[in-house]
Amino acid sequence: MSVTQQSGNRLGHLIQHLQTPTSILPLVIFRIAFGLLMFFSTLRFISNGWVVDLYIRPQFHFTYLWFDWLQPLPGLWMFLPFFLLLILSLCIVVGFGYRLSMTLFFLCFTYIELIDKAYYLNHYYFISLLSFLLIFLPLHRAFSIDMRLRPHLRLTHVPAWTIAAIQLQLSLVYFFAGAAKLYDDWLLRGIPLNMWLPARTDFPLLGRFFSEPFFGLLMSWAGALYDLTIPVWLLWRRTRWLAYLAVIGFHVLTGMLFPIGMFPWVMIVSALIFFDEHDYRTLYTITRRYLPLPIWREKAVPVSKPTTSAGLKPVWLILGVFFIFQVMMPLRFLLYPGYINWTEQGYRFAWRVMLVEKAGLALFNVADLDTGERWTVHPAQYLTRHQEKQMAFQPDMILQFAHFIEQQAVAGGRRDVAVHADVWVTFNGRRSQQYIDPAVDLTLEHNGLHHKAWILPPAG
Repeated sequence: MSVTQQSGNRLGHLIQHLQTPTSILPLVIFRIAFGLLMFFSTLRFISNGWVVDLYIRPQFHFTYLWFDWLQPLPGLWMFLPFFLLLILSLCIVVGFGYRLSMTLFFLCFTYIELIDKAYYLNHYYFISLLSFLLIFLPLHRAFSIDMRLRPHLRLTHVPAWTIAAIQLQLSLVYFFAGAAKLYDDWLLRGIPLNMWLPARTDFPLLGRFFSEPFFGLLMSWAGALYDLTIPVWLLWRRTRWLAYLAVIGFHVLTGMLFPIGMFPWVMIVSALIFFDEHDYRTLYTITRRYLPLPIWREKAVPVSKPTTSAGLKPVWLILGVFFIFQVMMPLRFLLYPGYINWTEQGYRFAWRVMLVEKAGLALFNVADLDTGERWTVHPAQYLTRHQEKQMAFQPDMILQFAHFIEQQAVAGGRRDVAVHADVWVTFNGRRSQQYIDPAVDLTLEHNGLHHKAWILPPAG
């Protein structure tokens, strides 16, 4: 048998496996858990006053490339998409108008996240991707209002690919997060953990070790190993329960140590997709004495024909492009010269989670080219503390702010100004050094996907 024939057979077996009917129960539990998590996380966001602090009060927002047209709604209207998220989250929980609810959830959530990249967080990006993926999956075809209103939707079994798609989504996050940790500071110096942990020596039980360099190095290696292998242990039935306990322990610990918001809970809830009906029945058998919940009892309804027919080809095409995009985005840094953790080119949307300790100080020197007048702009005049902190070490944001200064000057009656950035950045405990070429007039530079040659290289 030729290599081509063997490859064809393997592909055929894979496609056949992905179409194998499996219980819909993991999708139902995932839908309910995801909806509840999104409801409480949105409620938390509103109750903490972050809608006002992050979207209404700031004078300027760092928009994403090609999304300059997305702006916050005026004044208190900005609360509207958050209230919609609350309603849509509950609709997802109960499975009411699921497809429309999930589509609107994706649009609302992604709209909010695209307003200002100063607030970019990996788990926000993950939720946008996940909510897009869930639009195409049949999470509503059991234990839902949709199924009650339209009984013909009811299914007890779905093709295995509908569950595998979510598992793949989560596995990609872990794989690229682990691969990004395979660099010298993380593996040889235990940095940045050895910089962060000594401030938490009051932590119960483990805190006394936090000032020891070996412990930060140990945790660094453990974190890389965890990210690179946890999907495998979750997929393997023999280690699944132990692996899930590791998921809980790992993310609860990091959540207690570092201010990372809802990220631990997002990852803990997402890992539920690795459990199948057998796992849930086993859990029920063990706990029914203490938690008398009704067991899942449904008369089997076979997978409907459209689920495995050519009618699904458009969905598979969409999801194929979707996952190819997710492989390419974390690898795009290979197209740029320089050290990604320094230049930040290709850093966002690449699952580079808590990899560096980086801080900067930025001032902008402005010159009126007509009159020769010169003055200095302090970012705090226009930015919130968080925006200023994030901008000071991210080149695309530095460039955006330089153009904003130019626009302010022109609006004030000046015709032609030059803006030079005086930016100093410290990286993983190294001495502070100049980050942006001070001789470059940033008003003549344009944001884009090209390499930013005005970023100075790091000192050895």
